[in-house]
Amino acid sequence: MIQKLLVANRGEIARRIFATCRSLGVQTVAVHSDADADAPFVAEADQAVRLPGNTPAETYLRIDLILDAARKAGAHAVHPGYGFLAENAEFATAVTDAGLTWVGPPAKAIAAMGDKMAAKALLAEAGVPMLPTWTDADQVTDFPVLVKASAGGGGRGMRVVRDAAGLAEAVASARREAAAAFGDGTVFIERYVERGRHVEVQIFGDGYGTVVALGVRECSIQRRHQKIVEEAPGVLPPQVRERLHEAAVAAGRAVDYVGAGTVEFLLAPDGDIHFLEMNTRLQVEHPVTELTTGLDLVRLQLLVAEGEPLPVAATPPPDGHAIEVRLCAEDPAQGYRPATGTLHRFSLPGVAAEFGPLAGPGLRLDSGVVDGSVVGVHYDSMLAKVIAWAPTRAEAARALAGALARAELHGVATNRDLLVRVLRSPEFAAVDIDTGFLDRHPEVFAPLLPADQLPLVALAAALASAAGRRASASVLAGLPSGWRNVPAFPQVTRFTGPDGGEIEVRYRLDRTGALADWSTNPATDTAVSLVEAAPERVVLDVDGVRRAYRVHREGSEVFVDGPDGAASLAELPRFPLPTAELAAGSLLAPLPGAVTRVHVEVGQRVAAGDLLLTLEAMKLEHPVLAPTDGVVAELPVPAGGQVDTGAVLAVVNPLEEAQS
Repeated sequence: MIQKLLVANRGEIARRIFATCRSLGVQTVAVHSDADADAPFVAEADQAVRLPGNTPAETYLRIDLILDAARKAGAHAVHPGYGFLAENAEFATAVTDAGLTWVGPPAKAIAAMGDKMAAKALLAEAGVPMLPTWTDADQVTDFPVLVKASAGGGGRGMRVVRDAAGLAEAVASARREAAAAFGDGTVFIERYVERGRHVEVQIFGDGYGTVVALGVRECSIQRRHQKIVEEAPGVLPPQVRERLHEAAVAAGRAVDYVGAGTVEFLLAPDGDIHFLEMNTRLQVEHPVTELTTGLDLVRLQLLVAEGEPLPVAATPPPDGHAIEVRLCAEDPAQGYRPATGTLHRFSLPGVAAEFGPLAGPGLRLDSGVVDGSVVGVHYDSMLAKVIAWAPTRAEAARALAGALARAELHGVATNRDLLVRVLRSPEFAAVDIDTGFLDRHPEVFAPLLPADQLPLVALAAALASAAGRRASASVLAGLPSGWRNVPAFPQVTRFTGPDGGEIEVRYRLDRTGALADWSTNPATDTAVSLVEAAPERVVLDVDGVRRAYRVHREGSEVFVDGPDGAASLAELPRFPLPTAELAAGSLLAPLPGAVTRVHVEVGQRVAAGDLLLTLEAMKLEHPVLAPTDGVVAELPVPAGGQVDTGAVLAVVNPLEEAQS
C-alpha cells in the first residue's frame, strides 16, 4: 500500500489530493518553486522539498528534480495532478523505473493519447467518430478550422481561423504558445463546428480490464478556448448520453486504460458527436462528477494504483446537479488579461466543504489561495474552483451566483462578475449554450455594479475612511469626522475609480453625525441619508431603501462590497507629489512578462489595430496593438526583454502629429 505520496504539482490540485490522503492516512510530500515557498499547499503537506527557481521549466517540469525530491523524502508513490508533467509518458516511465508507484495511467496509454493525430487514427479504428483533420496548412481547403496543440490542452495553442489568409500566422502563433506551455510546438488543424457543445465523459479503468463511464459533463462555456463553467450531469437526450458513454468506453478499452481519464467530444447541433481528445489524467472539473456520483476520484486513483479492482462496475445514476466555475485572476479592464498582485482578502460566504463531499445542498471550495496569497506571473491564473450542488440545476446556478456576488475578493482583479452574469443569464438557464456563448452574449461582460451606483460606493468609501480616522483620533474625538463650523467648506475625498477615472466626493456632517449634504463629480441626484458609518461598514438610506456596504482598506486601496456589486477604489492624496509625464502615445505593459517578438521598426507607419509586439505572460501570448494610425516613435524593449507592469513597450505618434 502507498504510505507516502509525493504530488508533482502545485496550487489547488495539490491541496485537493492532500485532502484525500489525510482521510486515508497517507503521508504527503509537496514540491515547490521559490515563488511557491509560502503557498498554502506547501504548508499543508507533511513534508516539502524545494525546487530551485521560479518558472515551470526550472521547477515543475524537471523530472530529475522531482525524482530526487521523492528519494529525499522517502516517498513511495507520485501523483502528477493535472498540467505540467501529468500527461508526460517519459515522466510516468521514469517514476516506475525508479521503483515508485505511478498514480496514473500506464505510460503506453499516455503516449498513445498524447500524440493527438495518432490517437485520432487509433480511436477511429475502434469506431469512435472523428472530425476531418489536417497536419499541413496547405491541405486545408474548407473553413472555418481550429488550430490545436498536439501535446496538451487547456486552450493553449488554440486558434479559430475563418479564411485562408489568417491560417499561416495562426499556426505559427499556436506553435509558439504550445511550445511555451508544453515543451512541444506540434499543432494540427481540425474542422471547426459552429454552435457545437463541448461535452466530456469521465472514465475510470483498473488493471483487471474494467473501464466504466462515470457520466457526462457539460463544458461549453469557454473563453479563449478555456473552460470557465462546467456542470454535471450534462443536459442531454438519453440516446445522446448513451452514445457518448459507449464511445468513451471504447476509447478507453482501445488503449487498455487504467486510472482516471476524460474523453472529450464536440456535440454538433444535429446531434452528431465527434471525438476531440482524451485527457489521461484527473480533470480540473472532476468535482462536479464527485458531487453527483458520491465518489472520491482521487481515492479511486490511489486504490487502482495499489492494484485494487475498481469498486464501480457500471455508470452510477446522477444525484442532483453540480455546477463549477473557475475563479481566475483576470482584469476585465484589460480585456481579461491575467492579473497579478496580493490577494488581501479571499472570502466566499456559505462554503460548506473544502476539497470534499457535501452533506446536502451547498458550496464546495477547491482553492489554491488564502488571504495574503501573492499571485505572480509564472503560473496559471486560476485562483479557485467554486462548486455548488443542489437537487436541481436551477437551484445550483442560483446558489453559486449568489455566493460569488457576495464574495470578498480584494487586491487582485478577477472574472467574478462575468461568471455571475453567465449563471444568471436566461440563455444559460434554458441550456441554450455552446462554445460560442460568450461571443454571442457580450452583455455578460458588463460589470455587476451599475455605473450610476458608483457615486454611492465612493461615498461609502469616503465615510468609512473618515470613520477610521476618527476612531484613531486623540484630539476632539467626540466630534464627527468632516464636521465644519462653516458649512461652505465640506469634506473632500478623491478616488481613482475602477475605470481609471477620478471620482470626487464632497460631504458635510452636522453636529449629530448625520449627513447634512453631499455631492460627487461625476454628479448624482440620489437622495441619501446616513444610517451608520464605521471603518468597515457603512449603511446608507437611498431613496427610502437601506443599503449596507462592507469596506476594507489596505493602504490607499479601498475595497467596497455592496448589494449591487463590488468596486476597488484608490484614495488619492490631498497633496499629490509631482510625477514624471509619459510621452503621448505610450503603450504600457499590462502585467509583467517577456517581449517574445517585435513586429515593427522605429519610424514605421502603422494603422490602428496593427500588431506591434507580442508579450508572453502566465503561459499566454498577449498581442500589443497600435491604438491609432501613426508612426512608431520608440521601441524601448527588444525581443527577449523582461518587463514589469507599467513599463513602456512602445510609443506611437498619431499620424497628424508625426506629419507636423
